[in-house]
Amino acid sequence: MSGEAVFLPRDGRFVATALSRGPWDPEAQHGGAPAALLMRAFERLPAAGGLVIARVTYELLRPAPLGELLVDAEVIRPGRRVQLMEATLRTPDGTEVVRARALQVLRADVRADQTQAVAPPPGPEYGREHEPGGPGFDPPHRPMFAPDALEIRFVSGIFGSGPATAWFRLRVPIISGEEPSPLQRVAAVGDFGNGISAALPWDEYMFINPDLTLYVDRPPSGEWTCLEARTIIARDGVGIAESTIYDQRGRVGRAIQALLVAPR
Repeated sequence: MSGEAVFLPRDGRFVATALSRGPWDPEAQHGGAPAALLMRAFERLPAAGGLVIARVTYELLRPAPLGELLVDAEVIRPGRRVQLMEATLRTPDGTEVVRARALQVLRADVRADQTQAVAPPPGPEYGREHEPGGPGFDPPHRPMFAPDALEIRFVSGIFGSGPATAWFRLRVPIISGEEPSPLQRVAAVGDFGNGISAALPWDEYMFINPDLTLYVDRPPSGEWTCLEARTIIARDGVGIAESTIYDQRGRVGRAIQALLVAPR
């Protein structure tokens, strides 16, 4: 992968480019951008052999701005079978904008006939690429994380039509000069569940997620990641977006988002 990137490294910090931009505010990032950046930080922490990331929960405390940011990550509960890690994303003045915790557990040791494989939806070659200005969603700012940093191909549904299934592939690196890991690709995509399965009109309502939790069944692989997403909004309650995550081999895990739903 070459060309521009979502983040540029600079003297131990990271500069969020316009390719990180989300749909709600032209000066704020899409949640997938910091999610991928903090996943990278978790992957670089020391861990005992055989440990794999099973869960990451992101608290999106404030809109993550474009521009220079600082990442801090540490192991807060080391272990040989279970390990807990924490990471934060801050502005140069120290304001915390995203906080995340990741759980690592020892890889399962079971016979093949005791496991379950879930086949993926039809592959990206069967999908319809979403074109800017197409049905359901017209990007309000350009460039944006989607569609400019990510290619999206729908195999069922479309933006704004309720439950939907779509494949995603990064067009550019997360970090300039680095090939993104499969887990970084999953983190970049996991925050799209509420967007592709929008149950309300974009021009009338906002449905912003202040959190994101990823559960990872197994290490993902390949460039393509699929979300099979559904949004449920309870009367007098809250909205929840639930997504099953796949790669081209099969199911990888799940993504859950709580939604702030309100008229614009």
